[in-house]
Amino acid sequence: MINKTMSIGEIIQIFPDSVEIMMGRGLHCVGCHVASWESLEEGCRGHGMSDELIDSLVKEINDKFEASK
Repeated sequence: MINKTMSIGEIIQIFPDSVEIMMGRGLHCVGCHVASWESLEEGCRGHGMSDELIDSLVKEINDKFEASK
């Protein structure tokens, strides 16, 4: 299960298809050097995302991750 406190790099390692989801939400930091240590929540906040949008993103990633199993 993916959560917002995980690093972006860790999420990508666990579920590579999350890149497309994050890019679709305007998070182009997936290729940035800070992705290896910055949490998903920190990256989202840096792009002005609200708690609701962050939770929605985490849910979308988890839903697609579960569906891919």
